[in-house]
Amino acid sequence: MVGQSRRSRLAMPLSSPPDVSTISLKLGAGRFEFVSVQLLFDPGNISNVFRFKNNKTVGETLEHPRYEHLGETFTNDVRPLDRPLGEFLHELKLKGSLFYKVFLNPYGDEVYCSFKIADPSVVQSRGVYIYAVEDRIRYVGRCLDNFGKRINQGYGRIHPKNCYLDGQSTNCRLNSLIAKHRDVVRFYVCILDDVSEIKLLESEILKSLSPEWNMQGV
Repeated sequence: MVGQSRRSRLAMPLSSPPDVSTISLKLGAGRFEFVSVQLLFDPGNISNVFRFKNNKTVGETLEHPRYEHLGETFTNDVRPLDRPLGEFLHELKLKGSLFYKVFLNPYGDEVYCSFKIADPSVVQSRGVYIYAVEDRIRYVGRCLDNFGKRINQGYGRIHPKNCYLDGQSTNCRLNSLIAKHRDVVRFYVCILDDVSEIKLLESEILKSLSPEWNMQGV
C-alpha cells in the first residue's frame, strides 16, 4: 500500500519515449503503471473565449465582491454599465485598450483548445494523471471524482466564465499550454480507487520531478 511507504522517494525516469504506451513509476515497494489514453481534439484552436460571457452587464458584474474595486473607474462614465460584459470587453480589446484584462485572470485571454477522452474504461474512473510532451513529463494532477468530469468538463473545454477573476485560472493555464503542444502532448492515467493513495502518489511525483507545468509561473 502507498500509505506504508510515506518516507520512500519516488523512483522514476525523468523522461520517456514519446510513443510509449505506459509509464512505470516505482514508489517504495510498489510500482504504478500509467497507461496512455488518447486525447480527441476538436479542429483548430479558440481565442477570445471571454467575449461570450454576456449573462451579466458591466454594472451587474461590478456589484460582485471580486470586481467592486473596479467600480470607481466607471464613476464618470455610466454608458457601459448596461452593456453585456463580454461584448464590452471584447470591444475594448479591438480598440487596443488593455483595460479589458483587469476583469480577467492572468490566463483569461489565451488561445485554447477543446479536447476529451472517450475510453469508457477511463471516463468513469479516478486516480492520478500525467501530461507528457515528447520525452518529458510536464504536468501531474489528481482526480478524486472521475476522469471524464475532470478532463471532458474541466481542462478540456474552457467556458467563458473560466476566463474571469472568479473563474478557473488553472483550467485556462493548463489548456493553453496543451493547445501550444496539441500535436505532441500525451495523456496518461494511473487508475486508483483509494483517495489516500491518489493524494500521496501525486504528492510524491510533484516532490520528485517538479513538473514545469505545475509551476504557477509557467
